[in-house]
Amino acid sequence: MELGISMFGDLHWDTGTGKFQPGRQRLQELLEEIKLMDEVGLDYFGIGEHHRPDYAVSSPEILLAAAASITKNIKLGSAVTILSSSDPVKVYQNFAMIDLLSGGRAEIMVGRGSFIESFPLFGYDLEDYDKLFTEKLELLLEVNRKETVTWEGELRASLKNQQVFPRAEKQLPIWVAVGGTIESVIRAARLGLPLMIAIIGGNPVQFKPFFELYEQEYRKNGHDRSGYRIGIHSHALFGENSKEIAEKYYPYYAGQMDRIGKSRGWMPYTKQQFEMGRSPGGAVFVGDAQEAIDKILYQQELFGLKRFVAHMDVGAPPHKEIMKSIEIFGTKIAPEVRKALKS
Repeated sequence: MELGISMFGDLHWDTGTGKFQPGRQRLQELLEEIKLMDEVGLDYFGIGEHHRPDYAVSSPEILLAAAASITKNIKLGSAVTILSSSDPVKVYQNFAMIDLLSGGRAEIMVGRGSFIESFPLFGYDLEDYDKLFTEKLELLLEVNRKETVTWEGELRASLKNQQVFPRAEKQLPIWVAVGGTIESVIRAARLGLPLMIAIIGGNPVQFKPFFELYEQEYRKNGHDRSGYRIGIHSHALFGENSKEIAEKYYPYYAGQMDRIGKSRGWMPYTKQQFEMGRSPGGAVFVGDAQEAIDKILYQQELFGLKRFVAHMDVGAPPHKEIMKSIEIFGTKIAPEVRKALKS
């Protein structure tokens, strides 16, 4: 099982000034964090795409290209690329360049997007939300397979014998990220694409039927078992002392959940919810190394995971806390998880 980290580039909210931290500062912090991930031997890093004032990254490809120049081994991907409001040809070209810069370490993770700001920003109609994704995923897969593309669509201009350059070193891995929509799970399985499920609340056991459905559809569609890959993305932050890191992190985490929740009609996030999430049966990985090891191994056994991704910057905890969390993940958690799985 691969062990990795994803981030959205959350900007720290300064209660004193009533402003978010400068984007330049957060981007420099992100590069330091990615460099450390590579140095401690983690397998994967993914960065999300957002178009809001509380996030620093609108173009994952630019950050990943910068990261390619300061890392050696870690896989670099999006988490996610909002494919519905992007051009699939350009997405492929950008990630092909990252692949060439990094020596074959680029990946794409596509999703429909739980935030919708990119749709009006780039001139897309939300009425076409699902149709846009379906059509553009089809084109992205075609471009990934073939240098010369002939393709017809309804919402994006058709292509006739168009060559797409540059080419990645090999076909790019393309993951599909879902938040628990059955149709999305079935689509990924029918296409034979790796599946990443975001489990950020409730009891993870409730997601087991999604993994079972994916495997059933994957087999039914005759895909090679060697390409079968499933993973989860869960909120996380690790510290030396469980209670201490939880107390430090809760205000940042709750603050971001409430900022997002205001636009979605959520009730204010509570300490009780946080502690339930941190419990052995919860979905939040905030605590010490042993708690994380136990929880990762439990969910690996529950789902048969091929990748676990700790999403580590919700609410923008201090850079030094994120760096410490990365260090613990790479030097204490990952070795024990790998050892347990090998035995």
